[in-house]
Amino acid sequence: MLGYLLTHHRWIFVCLLLLPVSAVYKVFFYVRNKIVFWLASAPKLHTKRVREIQRQIRQWGSRETKRFMCTGRPGWLTMCIKVGRYKETYQKIDINLHDVLNIDETRQVVRVEPLVTMGQVTSLLNPLGWTLPVVPELDDLTVGGLIMGCGIETSSHKYGLFQHVCVSFELVLADGSLVWCSKDENPNLFYAIPWSHGTIGFLVSAEIRIVKASHFVRLNYIPVQSKDELIRRFQQECEGQENDFVECLVFSQSRGVIMAGQFTDGCEPDKVNVISRFWKPWFFTHVRKYLTLTDSSGVVAVEYIPLRDYYHRHTKSIFWELQDIIPFGNNCLFRYLFGWLVPPPISLLKLTQTETTKKLYELHHVVQDILIPLKQLSDALTLIDREVKLYPMWLCPFKLMSTPGFVHPASDQDEMYVDIGLYGNPQVKPYIAKDCIRKIEQFARETHGFQMMYGDTYMTKDEFHEMFDHNLYNKVRKSLGHCEEAFPEVYDKVSKAARK
Repeated sequence: MLGYLLTHHRWIFVCLLLLPVSAVYKVFFYVRNKIVFWLASAPKLHTKRVREIQRQIRQWGSRETKRFMCTGRPGWLTMCIKVGRYKETYQKIDINLHDVLNIDETRQVVRVEPLVTMGQVTSLLNPLGWTLPVVPELDDLTVGGLIMGCGIETSSHKYGLFQHVCVSFELVLADGSLVWCSKDENPNLFYAIPWSHGTIGFLVSAEIRIVKASHFVRLNYIPVQSKDELIRRFQQECEGQENDFVECLVFSQSRGVIMAGQFTDGCEPDKVNVISRFWKPWFFTHVRKYLTLTDSSGVVAVEYIPLRDYYHRHTKSIFWELQDIIPFGNNCLFRYLFGWLVPPPISLLKLTQTETTKKLYELHHVVQDILIPLKQLSDALTLIDREVKLYPMWLCPFKLMSTPGFVHPASDQDEMYVDIGLYGNPQVKPYIAKDCIRKIEQFARETHGFQMMYGDTYMTKDEFHEMFDHNLYNKVRKSLGHCEEAFPEVYDKVSKAARK
């Protein structure tokens, strides 16, 4: 009976159990993080915890028979769609690093541990007048995941990916040594870490740039009624020097709403929209209502959204994924009565999936982020409409920096790319997941694009090496003592065969 309810009536379990549990969980960690930071105990605890990590690794090194190592964090706590099989066989190293260590306003950096979340960072920095240049959407995303994997947000057209606003990394390597790296100190190691998925060493802290924050984002809503108009106006807004934030929600093959935002401290009081209030409609539904409006300038509405509200505008509905779990979640009555409880943590949603639910998601659900050059957007939209027909679709532009590492432009110049976010149930019938995703992966490789590795990948190892530049990565792994003995290659952690 329980398995049937979890599979076919999941909303009952989510509403009655997961939402109350997650509310208590959030309050506990919010209070705990505030106390730890203001007591300034985190730096002292950090040194002690790092020594414990070093002890575990040296103990591993003293054994005659060695298994690959990985973090001891349970697989269901990660943002990956599937749980890594390697968690069952690798040597687990406990990494208990959840704190913001310090804010250096003179150097304009914040030092954080790898399990610090984006919600944690913004709740601490924004009231102090600071923010990160790139704040990836969703409260539960961790700094470690965004560095070892990938992170992006609507300011990335100016600043690049999350890795590009990082100043330095502190790591414990396979021999138990503690090292710092930056673009000036151990630069090869510094550039090899992003996208490496914990296969070079254990990240124990990172320094990240901070910039002055404003109170509001002035957000312009720009509906478009054709694919050509969408691409033209989207590119125009990406190039606009005045725009601090740019994104687009595509609602059909020919219609979407572009949003361009600017930092501001002033506002027009009658245009302030505090979208974080629990009774407010889900953000994507709020955006959709502008589709039918027109104006000669293209801008049909302007709103002033509090900065932290803007950063986490898609969190409440997990973009639009929550509508598949709680179909009535955006109903006004539900919002007023229970809206303050959403969303449930993605980790708890994963933990309570049945095998049947996992199989249904694999066969009938898409969660992918495909990164391609902006100049290839038209062909990409045509391909995705033909193979998936999945709307809404998220478009987020970003500047891909010409720096060494796993991902970089084909030339030696920075290039504008776009992240195409696909989340939901495809409308193409029949939808065959493997065939469809492989066609999209092939398009990405042919256009010098990339695929985020948190979702399913059907690439072979050779195709994976074709997509991602392994030259620096392989060089660094060979140069570090015991690295190849201690950690697998990235593909062996992220391929579909490595997850369940």
